[in-house]
Amino acid sequence: MDQFQVWKIAIDPVDPDTIFAGTKPSALFRSRDGGQHWDQLSVELADECPNVRIPRVTALVVDPSDHNVVWAGVEVDGVRRSLDGGDTWTHIKGGLNDPDIHDIAISMAEPKTVLTITPGEIFASTDVGESWQGLGVRKHFNMPYCRSVAVKEDDPKVIFIAAGDAPVGITGNLQRSRDMGQTWERIEMPVEPNTPMWAFATHPVNPDLILSCSHYGELFASADGGDWWVKLRREFTEVRSLAWTPN
Repeated sequence: MDQFQVWKIAIDPVDPDTIFAGTKPSALFRSRDGGQHWDQLSVELADECPNVRIPRVTALVVDPSDHNVVWAGVEVDGVRRSLDGGDTWTHIKGGLNDPDIHDIAISMAEPKTVLTITPGEIFASTDVGESWQGLGVRKHFNMPYCRSVAVKEDDPKVIFIAAGDAPVGITGNLQRSRDMGQTWERIEMPVEPNTPMWAFATHPVNPDLILSCSHYGELFASADGGDWWVKLRREFTEVRSLAWTPN
């Protein structure tokens, strides 16, 4: 993997020694020994693409209810799905008509729903990716550039979206739905973000603690499930991913 930039990581919830990594140039790798050794997986991915020129894996998710199902999203080369733990992969379409994939999440609400984020839409599938329906967020969001999605750990009907005004934008916001994307509310932030909001971090040990960041380094935290947010003092240059782990 020395010649690749790692853009996304996913850990098998059943066997945490199994780790998946997605890279730029776009490729998928798997480790079965906690990251000591890695194998590149056999999956057909584009070498070049529009907009970003060199495709990159921007979404990587292992299904929490069936760890054999693994999802990968590529900017800009669509969605790949594996039903056998990463051994083989299928290029998913079925109404998912934008290959510019920004994020993927799985809601365990009934029915279980896969959510795929593109620059101007959220697509939902309840049949393991065989068909997709757009949620029509351009009608609801004043800033339709969607970058990331998070599902509340203890309430799978609650969805958060990190959004902004443009790919290279000057501001952003957070959106929340309490009903699987049927209705949305804009979350009030303590300050106006300096760029589009970019990523989330959640953990089941404390579902109400949610972290988010702007693209250019502002960090925000909510301790009450997204109702009230504070801006953290520390700032960075560019942030593309967040994670938090319990002490």
